[in-house]
Amino acid sequence: MYHSGLVLEGGGMKGVYTAGVLDFFMDKGLMFSSIYGVSAGACHMCSYLSRQRGRALDISIDYLDTNRYCGVESLLLSGDVFNVDMCYHTIPDYLNPFDHETFMKYEGKAYAVVTNLETGKAEYMRLRDMKADIDKLRASASLPLAARIVKIDGKPYLDGGMSDSIPIQKAVLDGNRKNVVVLTKEVGFRRKPIDPAQLALIKARYVKYPKVAELMENRYIAYNECLDYIERLERKGQIFVIRPQKPSQVGRIERDKKKLKALYRQGYVEARECYDALMRYLEK
Repeated sequence: MYHSGLVLEGGGMKGVYTAGVLDFFMDKGLMFSSIYGVSAGACHMCSYLSRQRGRALDISIDYLDTNRYCGVESLLLSGDVFNVDMCYHTIPDYLNPFDHETFMKYEGKAYAVVTNLETGKAEYMRLRDMKADIDKLRASASLPLAARIVKIDGKPYLDGGMSDSIPIQKAVLDGNRKNVVVLTKEVGFRRKPIDPAQLALIKARYVKYPKVAELMENRYIAYNECLDYIERLERKGQIFVIRPQKPSQVGRIERDKKKLKALYRQGYVEARECYDALMRYLEK
């Protein structure tokens, strides 16, 4: 195990890129002492820590033809685009069982990033036991307008990407002198301001939690500033970044299995191509 941080960006279904990177890490036996996952990054982090190679991709594509899993029907019936019962119970308990025993043997620290709707601040929730901590994972991946608010200890939470899309500063503050960052957005990407109509919907939906609209309105600024910070550290050789080298056609909620498999393979191949450089960074 390398005593360094691993930071995993979210990105909805674009997260299959991360799944490919993590499967390559598993093939090479690479493990990190601190891992910070946001949204889809947190979900794929769990299969990585349970050492279930291929599971993250399988879960992303195997049930796309099932209306109950993802889509308008699920949203109308349950309030979530991704059906909570299927995603967090039926699949891990029965259809593609999660290896809880192996997960709990992980000797490092794993965090799911969530957003507290009352404070507008990111919180970094430690994952130790996925039976007990499943709502922390669910909160991290609950996108505004596409999922219900998740209550943990009586407090309201949603997607960690609203408040800290790429928690590299948290990893540094935690004392990780080396950090590997896996992004899901391609080289040169910059986030744009939110569409005014979508912002209006968010203001109406979360009228009790005005911090949500504030975060979403300013998210592009915080995100692009974080990218600038990452690039400064990267130029200095202080972090190692793996990111898509070309744009993909995969949307945040994608149903085309061929596109998803292609992005997964891209993640695996690009991780393999930078493996020697990664090892030089980790071992110097």
